[in-house]
Amino acid sequence: MKPLGIAVLGSTGSIGRQALEVIRSLPGRFNVMALAAGSNVTLLEDQVREFRPRFVCAGREADYLRERLRTGAVGARWAEMDEMAAHADVDVVLVATVGAAGLAPTLAAVRAGKAVALANKEVLVMAGQIIMAEARRSGAQLRPIDSEHSAIWQCLWGERADAVARITLTASGGPFRDMPPEELARVTAEEALRHPNWQMGQKITVDSATLLNKGLECIEARWLFDVPLEQIDVILHRESIVHSLVEFRDGSVKAQLGVPDMRLPIQCALTYPERLPGVSVPRLDLKLIGALHFSAPQLRQFPCLGLALEAGRRGGTCPAVLSAADEIAVQHFLAGHIRFLDIPRALDDALNAHVPVMSPGLEEVLGADAWARSFAEDWVKAKA
Repeated sequence: MKPLGIAVLGSTGSIGRQALEVIRSLPGRFNVMALAAGSNVTLLEDQVREFRPRFVCAGREADYLRERLRTGAVGARWAEMDEMAAHADVDVVLVATVGAAGLAPTLAAVRAGKAVALANKEVLVMAGQIIMAEARRSGAQLRPIDSEHSAIWQCLWGERADAVARITLTASGGPFRDMPPEELARVTAEEALRHPNWQMGQKITVDSATLLNKGLECIEARWLFDVPLEQIDVILHRESIVHSLVEFRDGSVKAQLGVPDMRLPIQCALTYPERLPGVSVPRLDLKLIGALHFSAPQLRQFPCLGLALEAGRRGGTCPAVLSAADEIAVQHFLAGHIRFLDIPRALDDALNAHVPVMSPGLEEVLGADAWARSFAEDWVKAKA
């Protein structure tokens, strides 16, 4: 069988590195056609030398990397991510970039009818209506990589869309799930980055601590699975063994279970519809786990979850504003410029100040994103 051409966008991040690990474990299955990354140019250089892709994108570090690669027989051509994503020899595009940077290449891949393995939350949060309309037009397939959306996707294999009654996303609760709300004002960035169950990048780890990520996932699920937001729930599940559940009209419930390891949903997205013995991960043994715990999230403890759901209900450009403002707020929290509880305050103020555009086109979405980033930067400066 001819290897599938794959483009890995965000190859030096947590998801990108694990995706390349999965690809290594399946020799002959994939041909890495393109690699794209941002600031970690040293790791990108190593990846280029190992996989020898046809195309490379290094953002602001392109000149430095181009000079470095002259020392070896690496004939990669420089290209933008959207060009890579739409190339005729690329069959699967894995989008693991963070934030709005993933929107243009995802749209290019979808318009070209590619299979898109999507790990970027912001793409569908910002422009879900646009992306899904283009996917229907081109026949492109979106394969979710988030463990929760992968679980829902797997539960829906072989099911009729009109049989779905409710979707329930599970959330670990992050590092502060047992912390009283009054103590959250004192938490540090270092504490927020200590996720109890998952190894992830810094941005998504902080979003897990605020539970904003779960609200964004509800908006994603609304577009991915064509289910109204009112039929999507969130439940806390500290073990991260049940990755999400689907309830059907007859009362039956399907759940997908597995150890908390992102390589499993990555491999599922890359090898669909096959299930292959690829990367080695621990097997689930419920006898050793013993018990699974579930509870309802409290919005007083996780105000960002409520803000995300409200942005989803308002619709239009509100989710794009929420996502962009959060990206800036988290950056400043990690840099020590604002406190943990300033994140929801900045998001709330951004949503209240924004005049939404309903049924926006791409230009309106990008305009809302830019407005929110500027608003959040000014908000942080005013706090200083």
